[in-house]
Amino acid sequence: MMKLYDYARSSAAYRVRIALNLKNVPVAVQTVHLRKDGGEQHRPAYEAVNPQRLVPALDVDGDVLTQSLAIIEYLEETHPTPSLLPGTAKDRARIRAMALTIAADIHPIQNLRVLEHLKAQTGCNDEAAFAWARHWIELGFMALEAFVTRAPKQGLYCYGDTVTLADVLLVPQMNNARRFQCDLTKFPRLTAIDTRLRALPAFHKAAPEQQPGFNA
Repeated sequence: MMKLYDYARSSAAYRVRIALNLKNVPVAVQTVHLRKDGGEQHRPAYEAVNPQRLVPALDVDGDVLTQSLAIIEYLEETHPTPSLLPGTAKDRARIRAMALTIAADIHPIQNLRVLEHLKAQTGCNDEAAFAWARHWIELGFMALEAFVTRAPKQGLYCYGDTVTLADVLLVPQMNNARRFQCDLTKFPRLTAIDTRLRALPAFHKAAPEQQPGFNA
């Protein structure tokens, strides 16, 4: 059985949990607490697993895969049903672009280690760091709202009526947006999609509050 190195509150790990649930892939879970005792990810034992000292990581028969999108695309290739990248080459490019708007442009700038470095370098407090995060989340969501609204396939989710990679990334980022107190009334389409997705069993089961150690 595969082993997922996980942290309940990590949005990158949240994405992988959703994909695993959608594809009904069983995994053993090992929690790597990113805040406990200075962060368990910094311990030599975990650095030997992932030199980046980030979660998630997925151990597949002794081979460790890192980076949430790479892990999800591995799952897509090895467990193709249901497909998270359906349709034509152009459809898949649009879906990937939506996903990367989150994974490449929004998430890295409001990640825990970035915010901790921001506070250490500038002396700003938590309120100012939250304002920094809100700025980048809302800026990215403005573009994503437009991408979804203008997509050639319209429906219940980000790209038509089928759950795709874009939806897998949207829900964890919406969770972050609520944590950073973003004004989500600016993004009615994303908010409606997020509500529908969170009602699906695969998304509900993957939610941070459903994970062991969430309150630790």
